[in-house]
Amino acid sequence: MDHMPQSDHMDVNPMGLDGFEFAEFTSPDPDRMAAQFEQFGFVAASTHPTKAVTRYKQGRINLLLNREESGHAAEFRAAHGPSASGMAFRVHDAKEAFDAALARGAKAADASMGALGEGSYVLEGIGGSLLYLVDKHGAAGSLYDDWNQVPGAAEAEAENNVGLDLLDHLTHNVKRGQMRTWAEFYGQIFGFEEQKYFDIKGKATGLFSQAMIAPDRAIRIPLNESQDDKSQIEEFIKDYNGEGIQHLALTTDDIFETVEKLRARGVKLQDTIETYYELVDKRVPNHGHDLERLRRNRILIDGNVGEEGLLLQIFTENMFGPIFFEIIQRKGNEGFGNGNFQALYESIELDQIRRGVITVDA
Repeated sequence: MDHMPQSDHMDVNPMGLDGFEFAEFTSPDPDRMAAQFEQFGFVAASTHPTKAVTRYKQGRINLLLNREESGHAAEFRAAHGPSASGMAFRVHDAKEAFDAALARGAKAADASMGALGEGSYVLEGIGGSLLYLVDKHGAAGSLYDDWNQVPGAAEAEAENNVGLDLLDHLTHNVKRGQMRTWAEFYGQIFGFEEQKYFDIKGKATGLFSQAMIAPDRAIRIPLNESQDDKSQIEEFIKDYNGEGIQHLALTTDDIFETVEKLRARGVKLQDTIETYYELVDKRVPNHGHDLERLRRNRILIDGNVGEEGLLLQIFTENMFGPIFFEIIQRKGNEGFGNGNFQALYESIELDQIRRGVITVDA
């Protein structure tokens, strides 16, 4: 399959992008979802003044839990179950970015139906989710300044956090033939470019992945498309009842400590084939990490000690329907774990084989 040419830098940031502001979730069982957020180190920090929307915070990561009984989130969870119903990009000027997005071919969504309500700027996103544009951040103050603050939230966060800090990237699983459509959407509307292209094959299935990165270099969205009708991408689309956000990657400065805290709390993390660790020292020479601690925690490592830098990562099992999280520590490496991508694919495919979703000839 052809793919977009890669370049090192973009000179323009037409929409004034400045990272992710939040990811929005909804569920038929919101109390369970809230408990999962808290198990993952998040705490309720503030609530919307007029809507049943709670902001969960850890470090610089904001996750919104939308419990509204009507509106977009209610319709979305009816269609998808526990799900990621939206995400927000920070921009310099929301009205200006919104108008420019419409001029470039984006479609407006009904803001009154979304988590922020009237006066917000919202576009139609992947799989019917919402894409919010937010300009109240940084020097402009916080989006949540006018929300109802939860008493003691800062103290609760300090006590509950596991060291997660930033939303690094989130992936989209798309239907076959749609990867190019969504690459063009993010490229044409927001000025994203291709950062990396993968052609991943397991024992019985495969996928294409096109990793898109925004001009601000802070918003990354890999797009995953199946090569067949049995892969984990197709299974996601079937289970989720459509395209959508597959996983969210959250950064930490100490992946060992974060993962060990999560394991102690009962968070279930993806396993990795044992042979992966037998090859680590050869594949990533002089990585300088405790191999036994890597193996014990099933943490993946990629990159090199030289110019590229290292990246450590691990993935949870499915948490909200087929959606899961990634824990990532970047040590100079700005990629996606090229070698680890294959290992992750194989580990999920191994689970599919165990569950009988796919069969492999002996």
